[in-house]
Amino acid sequence: MKIVLTGGGTGGHFYPLIAIAEKLNQLTDERKVLSFKMYYFSDAPYDKSALFDNGLEFRSIPAGKLRLYFSIQNFFDIFKTATGILKAIIELYNIYPDVVVAKGGYASFPTLFAARILRIPVIIHESDSIPGRVNKWAGKFAARIAVSYAETGEYFPKNKVAHTGQPIRGELIKAAPEGAFEYLDMDSSLPVLFIVGGSQGAEIINNIVIDILPKLVEKYQIIHQTGIANFESNTSRANFLLSDSLFKTRYKPFAFLNPIAMKMAAGASTLIISRAGSMIFEIASWGVPTILIPITNSNGDHQRKNAYNYARAGGGIVIEESHFDGAILQFEIEQLLNAPERLQEMKKSALVFAKGDAARTIADEIISIALEHEK
Repeated sequence: MKIVLTGGGTGGHFYPLIAIAEKLNQLTDERKVLSFKMYYFSDAPYDKSALFDNGLEFRSIPAGKLRLYFSIQNFFDIFKTATGILKAIIELYNIYPDVVVAKGGYASFPTLFAARILRIPVIIHESDSIPGRVNKWAGKFAARIAVSYAETGEYFPKNKVAHTGQPIRGELIKAAPEGAFEYLDMDSSLPVLFIVGGSQGAEIINNIVIDILPKLVEKYQIIHQTGIANFESNTSRANFLLSDSLFKTRYKPFAFLNPIAMKMAAGASTLIISRAGSMIFEIASWGVPTILIPITNSNGDHQRKNAYNYARAGGGIVIEESHFDGAILQFEIEQLLNAPERLQEMKKSALVFAKGDAARTIADEIISIALEHEK
């Protein structure tokens, strides 16, 4: 059995594929599937260690972006994509996998196009409330379509769609409260705010949190994942603003959190402040109440729709980016942390929303289609 996974460009595309790969390894081992092999097709490996740990062989497939605004780069990227399609056809023909599994994004397009030409079964997964352009196109010929939000099924043929939720890596599917405060050198008697803008950080959230940091640390402890690119500038500003504060040790900045540190941060957290991308599902699986600040003008306005879908489910509240400032953020934090019964209801709603079996459900279907294709 041979499976090709494709996607990339962001952690939101890459890591759900890793979650699926983990379950495929587990299920094929349990069912004693012989000669099982997985490949990852994309323009970059994104996280080489995750590929290696899960037995994924990387194949480089060039891919160009199609920007919705004028850019001379669009012209050159047409040739890059064409080259990627030709290479993907050759690679897929040589491997001839039983299934191609795609997460969408520009990096998956050449492989999906090649799979359609070679008539290889395709399964796609869509993380957002509004599907991206590649997944919307691939949904026309995909054998199965998994979606994280029930509403997303409206964009695809109903007989192919399953509302699975979001695949989450096993090492992140639960928070780790035991030992979290000791690991992070924090006081268990004080509320903890966990600010996370995704793997790249979120500049507007970082800036506003730093602006009101002296006031926040008077009442709360702060775990702040700034993103690698923003770490030095943010810590420099924070150190300056907290130089005379008696509570400066309550601020814990990190450029990036590995899975162990992320689970510990989640386990210590009273409230999370985040963007509204695919990380919503990791947050939901931790059962931590959340304030979501969706990106303005995301593709198809998907972050805003993601955020309000989650808020309707009861796991969090939304602050629109156009209304987002320090005073509003402080107000919403205090309103939530002064309402313990509401926080408990949000925790329960988050765990219901998470649908933690998504990776297994998708892996089961991949194996089923692969076995059928082998006949």
